[in-house]
Amino acid sequence: MRQVAVENFQEWREKARALVAGSVPPDDVRFTDGLQDSLFADVPMPAAGSRGRISVPRAFLARAEIVSLHRDPKRWDLLYRALFRIVNDGLSNEPDELLAMEQAVGRDIHKMHAFVRFRKIVEDDGQPQYVAWYRPDHHIVKHVAPWFAERFGAMHWAILTPDLSAYWDTKTLRFGDGVPRSAAPQEDELEELWRSYYASIFNPARVNVRAMTREMPVRHWSTMPEATLIPTLVSNARAREQQMRERAPGSAEPFVPVGAELPVLAAAVRACKGCELYACATQPVFGEGPERARLMLVGEQPGDQEDLQGRPFVGPAGQLLDRALQEAGVDRSSVYVTNAVKHFKFEERGKRRIHKKPDGGEVAACRPWLTAEIERVDPQLIVALGATAALSLGGREFAIQKERGRMMPLPGGRQLLITVHPSFLLRVPEAAKAAEFARFVQDLRLAS
Repeated sequence: MRQVAVENFQEWREKARALVAGSVPPDDVRFTDGLQDSLFADVPMPAAGSRGRISVPRAFLARAEIVSLHRDPKRWDLLYRALFRIVNDGLSNEPDELLAMEQAVGRDIHKMHAFVRFRKIVEDDGQPQYVAWYRPDHHIVKHVAPWFAERFGAMHWAILTPDLSAYWDTKTLRFGDGVPRSAAPQEDELEELWRSYYASIFNPARVNVRAMTREMPVRHWSTMPEATLIPTLVSNARAREQQMRERAPGSAEPFVPVGAELPVLAAAVRACKGCELYACATQPVFGEGPERARLMLVGEQPGDQEDLQGRPFVGPAGQLLDRALQEAGVDRSSVYVTNAVKHFKFEERGKRRIHKKPDGGEVAACRPWLTAEIERVDPQLIVALGATAALSLGGREFAIQKERGRMMPLPGGRQLLITVHPSFLLRVPEAAKAAEFARFVQDLRLAS
């Protein structure tokens, strides 16, 4: 029996490839986690046989990398058995146990995205730090941390877990030892925001305690400040249902924390019910970018992909915007990008959700969020992408094609530049696309 120690997926992949090349059957090899003592020391890899280049489907490698994050030490042996069958027998179907592991890790990744709660602390130099403690079921910290670095790129944060901790300083992602729950900071000012947010999205008309505990497992409640509200919210569900029907606020202003920093605003927007759009959208989509960007781009509202991913300009229009910014010589990471309206307004056509333009009341209701972003970012120039953004920023209707490409003053010494929304370029006739795109690039180049 060959004993093979591996510490990560890449090491397993290299050693498994060597074993398959040496025609070592699965029953003759046992993989173990990490470095072992002399009893289970690594057995030398077999010499390569006559087998040529080993090729396996990319889909298998992608699934195998996810399975490698599972906590069960048997995962390496199961993966090797599946790999051996693919190479030698041409069988590509993985056993049910591997599929179950993949699904379990996928759920764990999803829950870490949803359930990590940062607490704000202030260091001696006055720099705010955001620290969270979380207990994942599997070894997913290194896999998930880049997502948090992208989502909260402007924050100094740490995610502490029992096995491994991740640290981000706005430039570099690094990892350290795990820590116990007692090492994490206690309650802070963000706790109340989370409770307010959860209380606001709790739908008393659709209370299902069994489904709630399945999606939000009890073992995570100790690190989630909103969990303390669940017993009271459930018991008061009927009364809150009636209040929800009667309440119809017409502005986001009551939901906007005065003078708050961008991370606090981004958390608070999730509780917003300033207009009716919150009721159907998946989630609000707040802006992203440097806290002190000289240039701000303002679009209309999130689209379908933005609504699902929770980030601005990631759909087809966003991809076109990225290409135009690149041609204009503008680094998107240096620009603050947001929308005039934070929730996706749409109408359903079969299985599709079709964009529907927000009306003037919805634009006005959401303006306090945009105002708060502008005050915090303090850009020198704001580019209005389309008529809705121009209305929100300039306070009146604009003839976009007539007034685009010229600077207009805004309060606070800022300037406004109006141009088309990138989605306009997706709709123009094919013969005009190149010319219209070049004109859009020229507007962005003027802004830069």
